[in-house]
Amino acid sequence: MESYSVLMALYIKEKPEYLNLAIKSMVEQTLKPDEIVIVKDGEITVELQAILDYYTEEYPKLFNIVGYERNMGLGFALNYGLKHCKNDLVARMDTDDISKPNRCMKQVKAFERFPDCAIIGSAVEEFYGNTDNITGCRAVPSDYIEIYQFAKRRSAFNHPSVMYRKSKVLEFGGYSTLRRNQDVDLFGRMLYGGCKATNFKESLLWFRSDENLAKRRKSWENTWSYIETIRRFWRIGYSSFFDFVIVAGAQTLMYLMPINVQNLIYRIFLRK
Repeated sequence: MESYSVLMALYIKEKPEYLNLAIKSMVEQTLKPDEIVIVKDGEITVELQAILDYYTEEYPKLFNIVGYERNMGLGFALNYGLKHCKNDLVARMDTDDISKPNRCMKQVKAFERFPDCAIIGSAVEEFYGNTDNITGCRAVPSDYIEIYQFAKRRSAFNHPSVMYRKSKVLEFGGYSTLRRNQDVDLFGRMLYGGCKATNFKESLLWFRSDENLAKRRKSWENTWSYIETIRRFWRIGYSSFFDFVIVAGAQTLMYLMPINVQNLIYRIFLRK
């Protein structure tokens, strides 16, 4: 079975207990990773460093901790980390989510069945506090044609659930300089460029949904970057002008809404 790397980016505001659970979920995969690359995106706290020290001591041959002194953003960190991944198959993982034990085995087997695929993701279950408290499920299309059409307006993948081919990501220039929605931009460019993709209908990851997530969705930086992403798709010919107008209007409207109304819309219309 093909070997794979895990790629994570860590910055100073992450919580040590979240980081511990995220790493633990990857170490305990039924199909073990060949390496786990963690990029320190700027300086981190003593508490976060202690978590890294624990795992590198427990698994000295598994972890590759890299980084730099100044925070550069997620896109830069992931591009930096990709250079240090030795395998073509790379499993993305966020430092506050929890992968299910069989996630990576299922994805590697799927790549073996569909060798022309460049991206394989899954649905995710959103939780609050702990994984017993599921608040919703973000389902994404599984059929390639549906994914291709869906991605013209909305994110067709749950980024932390994705496994992809490093060679294909680099072929399309890696992550952009956008501070938010870098994954939407990258995967859209890959799809438009002819890359094949699929998603598991089942959830392979627990996605942490808390106050910080709501605040990020509410931020103007997030709103602008999403609109800018679809504008770029329109400029290259992937999305239509109508797609761009719909997204720009919807994103602006969501930004202007009170956060409790925004959360209600997510639960009723955008989650299962």
